Amino acid sequence: MSTVTASPAAIATSLRRLYFVRFGFALIWAGLLIATASSLGPISVTLLVLYPLFDGVAAVIDARSSKATGPALSLYVNIAISWVTAIGLALAASSGIPAVLRVWGAWAIVSGLIQLAVGVIRRNLDGHWPMIISGAISTVAGTSFVLQAAQEGASLVNLAGYATLGGLFFLASALRLGRVTQGL
Repeated sequence: MSTVTASPAAIATSLRRLYFVRFGFALIWAGLLIATASSLGPISVTLLVLYPLFDGVAAVIDARSSKATGPALSLYVNIAISWVTAIGLALAASSGIPAVLRVWGAWAIVSGLIQLAVGVIRRNLDGHWPMIISGAISTVAGTSFVLQAAQEGASLVNLAGYATLGGLFFLASALRLGRVTQGL
């Protein structure tokens, strides 16, 4: 049996496409959440559950397209955590916004640490420095969501800002990966 190893340019092209999709999804998701964030209704709960499900699917695509780069185990852990988080958010929604913020915050902390690790492993692909920074910011943001859950009048609006910032980091990575795909 022979093993086919994808070239860095092929991996970069695949990841670049995925990151552009993740950027677009994050912006659309954030806009929809802002429009529905005043309460935990059917639409906002669906959006809350959809985000980590999408993250898990994106990690599946990432893992399949870049097995040769080494972070597959980290990505598989991220897939599991994202999908467990979707279930946790669905359950937490029945307890109110503070419970949602705690679940989301815990997920942001853990997934941020994983993103940081994946970015460090892939730092040679040039486009992953934004992912390293984003992973660190996600960890800090997750902590702030957990702390916000204890405050009076906790809101979901900050989750939209978190998604938007994450989307911008995916855009930055996609643009930087363009240098790899062009052979620069």
